[in-house]
Amino acid sequence: MQKISRLNAHLGLFILGKYMKSSSHFIFLSYIIFFLSIFTQKVYGKELNFASYEMEPYVGASLEQQGAIAEIIASAFTQSNNKIKISYFPAARAKSIKNNKKYLGIFPVIENTVSIENYALSDPLPGIQLGLLKKKSNTAFKSYDSKHIGVLRGTTFKVVKSEFKNAIMVEVNSLEQLLKMLDVGRLDYVLIDKHTASDLIVKTLPYLIGQLDFVPASSDYLSVHLAFYKHNASETEKILAAFNQGLKHISATGLVNKILYKHGLLAFESQHDKNTIRIATVDNKELLMMKELSHQYLAHHPNIKLEWRVLDESVLRLRLMSDLAVSGGEFDIITIGAYEAMLWAEKGWLHPIKDLKHDYEVSDIISSIKDDLSYKNTLYALPFYAESSMTYYRKDLFEAAKINMPSQPTWSQIYAMAKKLNNKSKGINGICLRGKPAWGENIALIATIVNGYGGKWFNQGWQPQLTSKEWQAGVSLYIDLMQKYGPINAQTLGYQENLELFSQGKCAIWVDATVAAGTLFNPKNSTVHDKTGFAAAPYEVTAEGASWQWTWALAIPASSSSYDNAQNFIEWATSKKYINEVAKQSNWISIPPGTRYSTYKNPHYKNSAPFSDFVFHEIVRASTVNSSSKNSPYQGIQFVNIPEFPAIGNYLGLQICKVLLKKKNLIEALIESQEFAEMQLKLSNNRSKTSS
Repeated sequence: MQKISRLNAHLGLFILGKYMKSSSHFIFLSYIIFFLSIFTQKVYGKELNFASYEMEPYVGASLEQQGAIAEIIASAFTQSNNKIKISYFPAARAKSIKNNKKYLGIFPVIENTVSIENYALSDPLPGIQLGLLKKKSNTAFKSYDSKHIGVLRGTTFKVVKSEFKNAIMVEVNSLEQLLKMLDVGRLDYVLIDKHTASDLIVKTLPYLIGQLDFVPASSDYLSVHLAFYKHNASETEKILAAFNQGLKHISATGLVNKILYKHGLLAFESQHDKNTIRIATVDNKELLMMKELSHQYLAHHPNIKLEWRVLDESVLRLRLMSDLAVSGGEFDIITIGAYEAMLWAEKGWLHPIKDLKHDYEVSDIISSIKDDLSYKNTLYALPFYAESSMTYYRKDLFEAAKINMPSQPTWSQIYAMAKKLNNKSKGINGICLRGKPAWGENIALIATIVNGYGGKWFNQGWQPQLTSKEWQAGVSLYIDLMQKYGPINAQTLGYQENLELFSQGKCAIWVDATVAAGTLFNPKNSTVHDKTGFAAAPYEVTAEGASWQWTWALAIPASSSSYDNAQNFIEWATSKKYINEVAKQSNWISIPPGTRYSTYKNPHYKNSAPFSDFVFHEIVRASTVNSSSKNSPYQGIQFVNIPEFPAIGNYLGLQICKVLLKKKNLIEALIESQEFAEMQLKLSNNRSKTSS
């Protein structure tokens, strides 16, 4: 370090002597010397240990990058070449370890909740929206006197608001227990962050979705801080200064907002009115095209303003569900699938789609797709594109290895092919499959594998079947395939990432959505467009439910105040006119497929897309009603049409991901997932009985 310091000093003097001729050069060089001096500090290049507690979506061990606040803190420290290591404790315990010199500090710490005598606080991080969660059946109280307000022990939320001073504050060790106590009437309110509450409900207490209201405790967001323990004043001062400098830098460059946006936490800036349409959609190529072409819509509707949230599939689903969980009313148009459409319509969470213009041609929508988006013969969403699943493979690699791909392979055959074609030295993975944990990512594929083995989610008595021999066999094959012949870091790869890998020639086989064909066979987007073959999705003992059926559709939440304008936009984005416009702007192979009969009769599309007849057959053939070879009480192929499913599917997806990473054995993962599913159904049933 001393050698580096001397080198930097000599370099600075050399530059200074050479360029001191002008004041502008002097100012510029002052910045150079300042940053050179920073990088000689001893605080740089360390691993820094911090204590934390689970506060999703801001901080959490199972979250991507450990949550938004954790990612911001890590990014700020990266500017000084430091890394952070987070150890998780219960909230009260996290603050009590301040005397343990192993840890430099704790986060997240809410403003005005810790003594400055014991902690040195960082500059403010993005804030939280603290408020009161209540049951919909409870009216808001004019006074909090003698009301029971639940708080998480150790967070000291209770001292934040003076108006709560005469309330009866009840400290509880877990947020989950707080919400359960609120549900059964043991609490009047829970003092909690809006996003923390909604994410918790979605992930672990789905029976509470739509049952609670969030009342902001303040119009302002409360700032969050990284709090340093005062073990060593001089060392703390240096590290704190380095962190604050890094935070200022990533704030100025826009990285903080990018991180918040990625996690779905960046608030809209403008005031919401009926002429402003807030749209939440998924970040795939087809729906990004909708945003790109929306200027054409605006040209004919100059009074309309569009605001977008384009998010990763898993983040999008979580943000939409969490908005519903606390009756947020954040969006006017949402992108949902077949799972949400019928279920949410039944719950009254969506506006019905009525009085469509004559030239929209509802009769042109493929019947099975229309049925998936309807409830009691009324449409509640309009399809943007639809898909089934299929097998993609490299024809050139198969020919070289003298392997023939059957029209519908078995998973055993796929395994043997992947083994033979796997060639890591040449950058070719034997197979690419979804590994990212989420009900719409790894579970979407794994569910069809299990279906192909003859398995199902629940029996006729609604008992979970996750420990059955079919689930064990299907998941075991998936794990074995991925660990031996799949890509590195498979746990981070979802649909988009695998699409990129295959289009770059890095996969011999890929089983995924039929919509990917438009990219893989397009010379503009794929290096293997002339080397790609296709077949039906694999099965093992039955083809029932071995390929999925999915629709990305546009719907209007019941909470939207811009219903008329929102429906007008949805009609435009899902119309035949829009499809023709995409073809004009790009090409016919790039159009949003799978929704209209006319698409598959169009000679331009048929000539551009060699897979069109095959995909049409797969979409029509797949049935969400007949999803398993055995009788089942639910509708859905890669999903189950019950409110508890996202929580169950996400939990299972995470457990299987741990098996993939060799952090857990398969049987243990399936048993824990079985128990979680049983608990979710029990909680839901108990609440239903209590409510009735």
